[in-house]
Amino acid sequence: MKIIVTDEACTWFKEEMDVVSGEHIRFFARYGGASPLHEAFSLGVTKEEPDEIATQVTHEGVVYYVDRHDQWFFDEHDLTVQLAEDLNEITYAYKKS
Repeated sequence: MKIIVTDEACTWFKEEMDVVSGEHIRFFARYGGASPLHEAFSLGVTKEEPDEIATQVTHEGVVYYVDRHDQWFFDEHDLTVQLAEDLNEITYAYKKS
């Protein structure tokens, strides 16, 4: 599994979550909502130091990662994090690895 974070999404994290170089953004499975991969779970995001990183990507000094405990959620899919400019929200796309 790999994580792709677009330049526009990185800018969103800096502006909306006050993320700066050296900090970490975690993508995690949360109960509630729905996703294309799991009916009763959706993807959450938080600014948090890592415990056990399963996969990561660094963009402009910010580490975007998935913890080992949340790896099951992705079910062998890559994650792309992008910005829906018309809504000014990040969106997630999943593609089979």
